[in-house]
Amino acid sequence: MNWTIIVTLATGLAFALPAAAQERAFRLGLITPPVHVWNQEVAALDETLQERSDGRFSITAYPSGQLGNEATMLQQMQTGALDMAWLTTAELTFRVPDMAALHAPFLVDNIEDAARVLRSDEAREILDLLPRATGTVGLCYAMTGMRQLMTRQPIAAATDLNGLRFRITPAPPISRFFEMFGAAPAPMALPAIYDALANAQIDGLDMDFESIINFRYYEHAPHLLETNHHMFGMVALVSARAWAQLSAEDRALIAEAMQLHCDRTIDRFVAEEDDKLDRLREAPGIRITEDVGPEFFGDIVERWDAEWGERTPYVARLRALVAGF
Repeated sequence: MNWTIIVTLATGLAFALPAAAQERAFRLGLITPPVHVWNQEVAALDETLQERSDGRFSITAYPSGQLGNEATMLQQMQTGALDMAWLTTAELTFRVPDMAALHAPFLVDNIEDAARVLRSDEAREILDLLPRATGTVGLCYAMTGMRQLMTRQPIAAATDLNGLRFRITPAPPISRFFEMFGAAPAPMALPAIYDALANAQIDGLDMDFESIINFRYYEHAPHLLETNHHMFGMVALVSARAWAQLSAEDRALIAEAMQLHCDRTIDRFVAEEDDKLDRLREAPGIRITEDVGPEFFGDIVERWDAEWGERTPYVARLRALVAGF
């Protein structure tokens, strides 16, 4: 990562650079609830930073979208009102089209390869685009589990998905995937999904095992297709204004601590993915169709790649990377 460019851009956004070491409680926003792995690792990050900074640095976390949705938190980081956030790569696709390549359908077919993509040089290159495009510094990637499809009614073929209203994480590359098989994408905040399923406002959703378990979506959408159709990344972000106010030594300290907990987050999801599927197999009323691959969706991968490959070279680059695994 080109830290010279990042620091130069960040410095231009800052009002002043303190010369001496400082004490600071960083405000960090997330959309996930306290029980989520991300939030657990942010709590651990707070402990790591306090220990490594001799108590000078700490983290105050704001979970469950308390500070607003991801777009709002990104705006807050641009103004300096928020210091840090763990945001999905989906949100960043609005500002950084190259990030869309990480949401290519069926880019990988398992979570181990998803982790390898997020740790690749190609993925890290995309982080270099964030300061200019978003006013933030992306320190590292983490992830949730692979995305699966859940529906209120049984699905026997891809044609059964046509016309269904699916809750999605709002992002152009994700919306296009659903539109390509005839579904109606419906962006919606996590806390609203359960009632929307219960009231038949939506017909299904795409979600990872972690949140399916935490929010018990299977109680109103009992039909699960194990598709692994998207990997789903997260970027640990720091406001460029906040970053510029730190010494080089403190930037290195924070970057190393953040990388530690990004890596731990990835490792936890990789290690726990199979166990979470086992837990869902035992959930009351759930019906799981396993190993649903890209062939279920016909030529959707080719069509998606043709459209998005014109917008970013990283679609081809990441496909080539995975082919070499």
